[in-house]
Amino acid sequence: MTTTTARPEDAAHAACRAMGLDTRGLASLRNHATAVFFLPFEDTVVRVSPSAKTNEVRTAVTLTRWLVDQGFPATEPLLQPVQLDAFTITFWKHYPQDQRAQPPAEHLGALLRQLHDLPPPPVDLPVYQPLASLSRAVASSTSLSQDIRTWLTETMTALLHAYEGLDSLLGTGLVHGDAYPGNTLWDGASVVRLGDWDEAAVGPRELDLANTLQGIRFGRSQQTISAFTRAYEYDPRTWDGLPVLIAIRDLHTLGSFIRRADTGDPQAGRQLQHRLDTLRAGNRSARWDTF
Repeated sequence: MTTTTARPEDAAHAACRAMGLDTRGLASLRNHATAVFFLPFEDTVVRVSPSAKTNEVRTAVTLTRWLVDQGFPATEPLLQPVQLDAFTITFWKHYPQDQRAQPPAEHLGALLRQLHDLPPPPVDLPVYQPLASLSRAVASSTSLSQDIRTWLTETMTALLHAYEGLDSLLGTGLVHGDAYPGNTLWDGASVVRLGDWDEAAVGPRELDLANTLQGIRFGRSQQTISAFTRAYEYDPRTWDGLPVLIAIRDLHTLGSFIRRADTGDPQAGRQLQHRLDTLRAGNRSARWDTF
């Protein structure tokens, strides 16, 4: 299409019109690395991703269609992706949450056990590249000081070297790449689905466990983590590679805040500074905010 869409909301409207969807009442659900909207008259979720993620987004649509065919409860894509200017727009089935609490972490543990037991998908998945998106964010940032930029670059280099030396006990295969309880959704009374597949890749399966264990920074209790590992049927907390994966995850979370701080978002800037301060101080249990 030739229309100009400078904002994610504009892109969502334009893409919906192009697909013949009713855009009345389009409402924002989330605006972080990807902007997510709800289309009430179509009962559809619209995800607006930066065009830099086009390959990942299109792969996610193909992969989730295969997963659903395999009987795995992935969130289900609708229609075909639409490319508009600086965005790629995808359409997904809506799963009403009706003010219910987030599914408990043990549901995610069971889902990941099922995912990791599947045969290799007939999809050309990339090899997981830790900290790739953060590296790009650091290189292009207009708000980071040179001191912070240097510290981040040196820390990433050290962690990537440690990652290359990891000896995975669970082996290498399909990983979700961003698996944590916040990416699970209720589907009806008892079914839980796993969404947000943009970072799916091939990598050590422990990657999908580290994200939940890193959640102590967001108030996740050891009891919750134990329920998660029991459901997965393996506890990585005694594995010597886990601290490396958690440290990588800590850094990974900075990327979206750097990009938002670059746009002048003061709330993102404050949270970014807090996370950097606690990381540089070596504080592994400092609480971080989410928004």
